[in-house]
Amino acid sequence: MNTPILAPSILAGDHARLADGVATIKESGLSWVHIDIMDGHFVPNLTFGPVIVAALRKSSDLFFDVHLMLDNPQDYIEAFAKAGANLISIHVEPDYDILKTLEAIHELGCKNGVVFNPGTPVRDVEPFIDKVDLVLAMTVQPGFGGQSFKHEVLQKTRELDEMRRDRSLSFRIEVDGGVDSRTLPLCMEAGVDTFVAGTAFFKPEQREALIDLVS
Repeated sequence: MNTPILAPSILAGDHARLADGVATIKESGLSWVHIDIMDGHFVPNLTFGPVIVAALRKSSDLFFDVHLMLDNPQDYIEAFAKAGANLISIHVEPDYDILKTLEAIHELGCKNGVVFNPGTPVRDVEPFIDKVDLVLAMTVQPGFGGQSFKHEVLQKTRELDEMRRDRSLSFRIEVDGGVDSRTLPLCMEAGVDTFVAGTAFFKPEQREALIDLVS
């Protein structure tokens, strides 16, 4: 089992003070920040671009876990790598050369990850699990923060964990969406080791409980 990691999502922070949100993560003793990139096509929302990531990188040494929710992620991986991403994860649902893009992410000096939505079967991810550093299982339909956790996805993380053990692989299993102090332990029991928490983390009364759960 990999060491548990809490990766707060800056999407849930104050967008007028993104650097302050990143500083809060650092001051909480955490090492990862999750950065959601949405294009308004693959998901019905727009968020950040490479310029924002580069601006945050100037004042932060945190591990930038960059999640591309894009129809054409292959066209943007270089820009995000140059902006300061440490890990770039891409979805399996759009039609593009996933394997070539994953290899290109490594060639750019970043760790790579593959992502699937709640309705996507694990078999769509399986061909890539020996090529990635992380598999992200979305526990909400991506697009907006504050959604309810989809418990049925935990059966899929159990399947991934079993594959990981059976094949002696070491990729991390991450979940994103509705993660709070109630759902995080359920995820951990289902093989998850990396937890994206947005809304819950940026509520001071829940932050300490989340940090304690991964400590």
